[in-house]
Amino acid sequence: MDKSKILKGGEFLIKETEAEDVFIPEEFDEEQLMIAQSCEDFLETEVFPNVERIDEQEEGLMRSLIQKSGELGLLGISVPEEYDGFEQSFVTSMLASAAIGSGYSFSVAYAAHTGIGTLPIVYYGNKEQKEKYLPKLATGEWVSAYCLTEPNAGSDANAGKSRAVLTEDGKHYILNGQKMWITNGGFADVLIVFAKIDNDRVLSAFIVDSNCDGVSINQEERKMGIKGSSTVQIFFNDVKVPVENLLGRRGQGFRIALNILHMGRIKLGGTAIGAAKRAINQSVNYANERKQFGQFISGFAAIKYKLAEQVIRTWVTESAVYRVSKNIDDMIDILIAEGVEKPKATIDGIAVYAIEAALLKVSGSEVLNYVVDEAVQIFGGMGFSAETGVDRAYRDSRINRIFEGTNEINRLLVSDTTIKKALKTGFDVARYANSIIKNLDEEAAAKIPTDNYYSEKRHYVKNYKKIALLLLGALSEKFQRDFLTEQEILFNISDVIMLIYSAESTFLRIEKLEGMKGEDAVKLYKDILDVYIYDAADSINKSAKDAINSFVTGEDQKIMLDRIDLFTKVAPVNIKEARRRIADKLIEDNKYNF
Repeated sequence: MDKSKILKGGEFLIKETEAEDVFIPEEFDEEQLMIAQSCEDFLETEVFPNVERIDEQEEGLMRSLIQKSGELGLLGISVPEEYDGFEQSFVTSMLASAAIGSGYSFSVAYAAHTGIGTLPIVYYGNKEQKEKYLPKLATGEWVSAYCLTEPNAGSDANAGKSRAVLTEDGKHYILNGQKMWITNGGFADVLIVFAKIDNDRVLSAFIVDSNCDGVSINQEERKMGIKGSSTVQIFFNDVKVPVENLLGRRGQGFRIALNILHMGRIKLGGTAIGAAKRAINQSVNYANERKQFGQFISGFAAIKYKLAEQVIRTWVTESAVYRVSKNIDDMIDILIAEGVEKPKATIDGIAVYAIEAALLKVSGSEVLNYVVDEAVQIFGGMGFSAETGVDRAYRDSRINRIFEGTNEINRLLVSDTTIKKALKTGFDVARYANSIIKNLDEEAAAKIPTDNYYSEKRHYVKNYKKIALLLLGALSEKFQRDFLTEQEILFNISDVIMLIYSAESTFLRIEKLEGMKGEDAVKLYKDILDVYIYDAADSINKSAKDAINSFVTGEDQKIMLDRIDLFTKVAPVNIKEARRRIADKLIEDNKYNF
């Protein structure tokens, strides 16, 4: 493994990546595809036929479904083999998350159990804790839940008031507190609970058995969507937690919570892919069956636009998700080779890509929102009816912009973390921004290279990166350490960064795919890229100008606005015909097959 070719989190803004150095979904091996097929088969046989019963929260049903998925090995994909798991790569676990992602409420219960409910023990548990809990969690005999959020501590998790006090004999912690929005909480056996010990300022984490005296579970919450997932408040009243159930070190809970959230955010990007593909299938199936004015509505240009745009955004998101997933696997391998133990290497490897995790959480959830919204629109009045079921996808998708930290928090994280990381690594974004203002480099001003398709796309993306660095540098120079108060500007910058990462991931995927299968195999995918790069230019232009106009004045403002126009200049694209070609394939196949 050539470590020099593996970019760390955020480095995509300042370094070039070659197509041969990224992972693309077309490289999945037979074993990985079999795991995905097992997930899809489970949904087809156990979940989709029972979605109404699941949404009605039929007693014992969700619990039994989780247990059945455990019997098939679907819960142990990230659990070490010695604890009855399969310990697959991060890429494979992401593929499973995407496959299960179309499972409505079940996907939420599954993700909570296999992710935030189990992985804290995998990564931070000691030998005895792992031996006691992981085999039963991996097989589904026990179900887990993650208890972090409190009534007055949502995004500010460390503001929680739950307390644990060590008994005089030193054998137990007495836990008191209240947790809310606890997924799987109504039937979970194992709870990962965060609380402060004594007067500590930071959280610690505990493994709590739900049948302990003093643990009381409130009634199920009534929700807009994901109605079938158990969501409750849990109260802890003088609960005796054995000292051996402290997870990790005292005061390490906040770090555990943050690192698990990095993982949850990036996994949500994968989950959104599966949900989006199912909604696209529903859309095209209906469009190919519904007639108006004497023809199937799939023949109307307005419907083709919607179908094509659903495909474009989903395919782009998929490209970005698996690119960073393989980066994480590579980083884990590097850390292990340096002597870091596997659990720590895994959590540290994921943490390296906190920027990408945050941006993919935002872009994935917003792409899914777009896809399901257009699905309802394609169905028309029937989409608003519960009869067709597409309303469920619409309602269920809404939570994803709140899960794992709101999209607002994650947008702030993208820009904030990028600026801080640049300063920490010695990359002076302010100096770089000034060089762009004062010196127009010849490369940017050069004629668009149209002799080579990928050189042209790389040229555009490199110019988009210049805009992001211009904005980051100008902001940090203007506001120094107080830039976090400028949230509107940070949102603008994050939107630019998200578009850059998605665009670059897409052209790298297509370039690599052409090398594998030839030019004919990627003609339609070039349509996807052409439309996305073209649209991204306008979106980046608008976001960048909004940012500059918010804090720069005078001659610098004029120069920066001119630079933005220059760096977002792209060749014309017949996006109408490109979208129609994409839609035509979807319509002909009558399913997402990209």
